[in-house]
Order: sequence, then C-alpha cells, then structure tokens
Amino acid sequence: MQAEIQTHYQVISKLIFIFSGIFLAISSFGQDVRIAVFQADVTPPIGSPVAYAPTRSIADSLSARGIIIFSGEKPVIICAVDWIGISNEGQDVWKAALAKAGSTTPDRVSVHALHQHDGVKCDFTVEKILKEYGLDRNLFDHAFQNRAIENVAAAVKKAAANPKPVTHMGFGEAMVEKVGSNRRILGKDGKVATVRWSSARDSVSINAPEGLIDPWLKSVSFWNKNEPLAVLNYYATHPQSHYGKGDVTCEFVGIARNERQKKSNIPHVYFTGAAGNVAAGKYNNGADTTRYILAKRMELGMEKAWKDTKKRPIQGTDILWRNEQVALPIGKDLTEERLRKMLSDPKISVPEKNGVAESLAWVIRTREGFTANVSALKLGDVWLLNLPGETFVEYQLAAQQMRKNDKVCTAAYEEYGAGYIGTRIAYAQGGYETTGLSSGVSPEAEAILLAAIKHVLR
Repeated sequence: MQAEIQTHYQVISKLIFIFSGIFLAISSFGQDVRIAVFQADVTPPIGSPVAYAPTRSIADSLSARGIIIFSGEKPVIICAVDWIGISNEGQDVWKAALAKAGSTTPDRVSVHALHQHDGVKCDFTVEKILKEYGLDRNLFDHAFQNRAIENVAAAVKKAAANPKPVTHMGFGEAMVEKVGSNRRILGKDGKVATVRWSSARDSVSINAPEGLIDPWLKSVSFWNKNEPLAVLNYYATHPQSHYGKGDVTCEFVGIARNERQKKSNIPHVYFTGAAGNVAAGKYNNGADTTRYILAKRMELGMEKAWKDTKKRPIQGTDILWRNEQVALPIGKDLTEERLRKMLSDPKISVPEKNGVAESLAWVIRTREGFTANVSALKLGDVWLLNLPGETFVEYQLAAQQMRKNDKVCTAAYEEYGAGYIGTRIAYAQGGYETTGLSSGVSPEAEAILLAAIKHVLR
C-alpha cells in the first residue's frame, strides 16, 4: 500500500511539474514583446487637391508608416502620415480601419500627421459641410483618400501577421542645430510683435533669438538582441520649407527620415512634436536649396541620436498603454450661427471658407460630445506621448518635467480638428496662432490638457 501511495505521489508531482511548466510557458509567451513595422504609399495623384493647390508634381512620394506593439494585451498601433492633417471623421475612419486590420480597438490606435504643407488634408466632416455649400470639390479627393486608408490598413494586416520578437529597446538623443525657432516674437509690452513664419527674409525674424523650443531630437529603437528592428524619431518643428503651389513633398523631415532609412537599412518612422509655435523661420529663406540644407541638419541629428543610443532589456510587464478622452472647450468666438453666415457670404473667398468649414466641423463635433484623445505608451522608462492639434511646445516641455527621471517623446498633430492649442497666456498675447479662426479652443484648454497629460504619464 505504501509503495502504491508513493507511486501515486510521484505521478501527481510529475503532473504538477508538467502543468506548472506549461502555465509558466504560456504566461511567459503572453508577456513577450513583439513588434511589426508597416509602410504604405499615400501619395496623391496629379490633379488631386492638397492643402493649398491641386497636385501639379511629385517632388517626393508620401508615406504612412508605423509600428504595432504586441505585449500580452491588445496590440497598440502608432502611425505617422505624410499629410498636413487628419481630423474629425477622418480620424474616426483611419483609426477604425487600422484597428480592424491589426486586431485591436480604435482606442489603442494613434494616427498622426507630420503636417507637411504640400500634403493631403483628410476630414470627412469638413467635406460634408463644404458639400452642403457647394464647395467640396476644391479641397478633398474622397476616392483617393479612401484608397489610401485601405492601402495602409492592408499594410498593417500584412505586418501584424508576422511580428518579430523584441528583447531590448534603445534610447538616444541629440541636439538639432539651426532648424527650430519660436514663431512668436514678443515686444516690450509682452504681446506678439512679429510672427516669424516658416520662412523669413526680414531682419527682425532672422536676427531675433531662437526663442523657446525643444532642441533635442529623440530616438527610440527596438531590437531583437543585436538586430535593430525599427527606429522612431521625434522632433518639434513645423516641417515646411516652402509650399503652396502643389508640388507634393515629404519635406525636409521626411527627406532626412528617408535618407537615414536608406543608409542604415532599418525602418524609420518620424513624428512631429508639439510644434504649434515652432518653425524653421530663423534659418529658412524659402529657397529651393534651403530645404535640403535643413534636411541635412535633421539627418545629422538623427544620426547623432542613433550613435547616442543605449540599449536595455524589455519585457511585456514593462509596457503599458494609457489614454484619456478630453473635452476641449470651444473658442469663445466660434458659434455655429456666425460660421454658417460666413459660409453663405459671397464676399468671403473660397480658401477662407475652407477654414470656416474646419472651425464649424470642430464646433459641431464638440457640441455633439466629441472628445479628443490623449495617450501614452510606456516602454520601461521611455514614454511615447500622443497629443491632439497643433499643440504649443510648452506642453511637450511640461510633459518632460512631469517625468524628470524618464524620457518622454511627444508626437502631436493627432486630432487636427482643434487647430492650434496655445497656452493660456498665449491667448492674451495675440499672434496668428491664438486669434481669429486659427485656434478652435479657449484659454481654459491649457489646464484640461495638462491634467490629461499628467494622467496618462502617471
């Protein structure tokens, strides 16, 4: 009998050992980190409208590219698109399509425009409003935009079927020299005296100090042991050198990204940071050749950040996704009645009415309960922060102060419908970004947005 009991005990012990091993293997597999990288062409055809004119030439092709992170929960998809802006129902369609393709949910998808000014504007809400007033043909190519979204979704689906294991992640940073400068030059009274546009030839704009910027380009990389799988670069500046005639380009930021990818043979994704009040105006005279000078400076910054990269192991428990829906208060001068009167006014030009329709779309969506998304992906001590609108650089710098011992990389231009999101004091200072129809929000947006940033970075 004792021998029989001993035999049973041994069998049970072996079974417990086997099932424990299986459980640990399953748990370990569930916590593995994997990544998939996708890229698709989103270049408009000749004649298709871009932001300020019909496409007349393709200087550089446009792309949508990004990553899918698998870590034991539903995948997270972060995408950067070489378009000027994606907003309102445009964002809804993009997120739904990518979520379906990547077997996740739209709240775990973040789609950013890089904001190149000879790029496509995607907003199906604005399109409906313009159609109501007979103005829809001058700004949107509905069929092309839907094809582009389908192509990107197909790329996501294909990539998601073959993710690669991630054992380490890397972080590096480097200062970018002579690219970014603050657009708002204040006078002695504390008000905006001069707006320093994306290009400048006047002595005031050129000789004024850079002003408040974030000079650091941040580089986040994913590795399978010693094999680099993808590089994400972040820098805060408006990305245009010259624009407005329909010569489509991924601009100096995209040219730099493409060159780094070509030379390194590693997939590169670039995100525009909180650059609402930052552009290259101090260092850009608008000449054709200057675009490539700026591109070289950006490429050098990316290369230095790559060389500065330090790797560390990563596992699924190091990864966390947080998001917060925020109701941003509408600008006080934005009323549906006023905006509809402007759309019906024959004295107002078609380009001006396009801007009016954008403000109206934001007002209607907000009134109906729309909330903008603020999210962050935690990767150990690195945070990828995603913000709506043309957010001022102060928000990016504030986020870094919230996690002083960590690294925070900010991508703005997610929900483009809000327009410029200035700081509270900026609305009292005047200037292009915080007057007229440029900003869809009121000064009270600062406290709400900062609270949301703090929440997702907690």
